[in-house]
Amino acid sequence: MGLRKILTDKEPALHKVCKPVTDFDKKLHKLLDDMTDTLIDSGGVGLAAPQVGILRRVGLVLDVESETIFELINPEIISTSGEQTGVEGCLSVPGK
Repeated sequence: MGLRKILTDKEPALHKVCKPVTDFDKKLHKLLDDMTDTLIDSGGVGLAAPQVGILRRVGLVLDVESETIFELINPEIISTSGEQTGVEGCLSVPGK
């Protein structure tokens, strides 16, 4: 496991379309482990693979209340509701 560099919004990789994950192999597990370490170290609550330079549809979300990390592979938004009223942030756009 290890920490990966979080790219900032000026990096071209963050402006490209990601490919779906098709191989559920050791490489994917290593990526998820590294992303978990990186997310915990950053103090954030979410991290996507493109933010660490990997153009695949992989993400992590931390449930702050239960301190559980959810691994998302090829996620799709199928519906939305409600609205957000709290502070929003992005590890790739620090300070905003």
